Amino acid sequence: MIRRGLCVILPARMNARAAALALIALSPLCACSPRVSLSGEVKYQKSAEDNYKAGFEEMRGESWPEATKFFEHTRTKYPFSKYAALSELRLADIKEAQERFVEASDAYGAFVRLHPNHEEVDYAAFHEGLALVKDGPSDFFAFPPAHERELKTVRDGVQKLEAFLAKYPTSKYRAEAQKARDRARGLLIEHEWYVAEFYAQRNRWAGAAGRWQRLVDSYPGSPREVEALFALSDAWTRLDDRFRARQALQAIIARHPQDARRPEAERRLAELR
Repeated sequence: MIRRGLCVILPARMNARAAALALIALSPLCACSPRVSLSGEVKYQKSAEDNYKAGFEEMRGESWPEATKFFEHTRTKYPFSKYAALSELRLADIKEAQERFVEASDAYGAFVRLHPNHEEVDYAAFHEGLALVKDGPSDFFAFPPAHERELKTVRDGVQKLEAFLAKYPTSKYRAEAQKARDRARGLLIEHEWYVAEFYAQRNRWAGAAGRWQRLVDSYPGSPREVEALFALSDAWTRLDDRFRARQALQAIIARHPQDARRPEAERRLAELR
């Protein structure tokens, strides 16, 4: 038995009793769509609204090719209808649902540029960043760990989410955007830490110092900041740059006066004078 979208096709060799039982079991859940023939050809409707609704129903059933046809038809045949812009947005949704995240982000971005005053422009701007964050590696069952990989798309996604939060402070998607941004930032912080330690373990102190400095500068106030500043001071000491080593320790004292590690920073600072 094959289920495609809202349509169930029973194998030709299934006996009558088995077929009847299968249809009875499935009848509350699905039926052959009146919008799509058994051969997969879509039956276009008579108006922009009806074609958009048909595409939306196919989309709900995860019938991506059929939904795409309806939305493309609506967009091109009725370009001045409000459903044309909505169809553009749904086409971006389909790309995201299919995990074509970079393409989806580009499509959402195009929507924002073309329809800056649309009622769903904040949705598009949010998903423009969210899609890129989703394109990053998963934390679970990842080998090597996610923070060891190149995370350019995640970094781009964080920037777009930051832009969204700045531009749409009252959007209903704000809380979700903040959560996605914070999770992605955590991944990027761990990535910087991993690369810095990679260099340090090989005595490549200039490279390690550069990464710890980037972590401190790019993610101020992160849970790794004090630890990174200590590591940065040590790296600069090994590179015989006592001035920068002191700066890193002074930053701990100035930015984190209540931290339990402040006395250790003061002790090391005194030794470097």
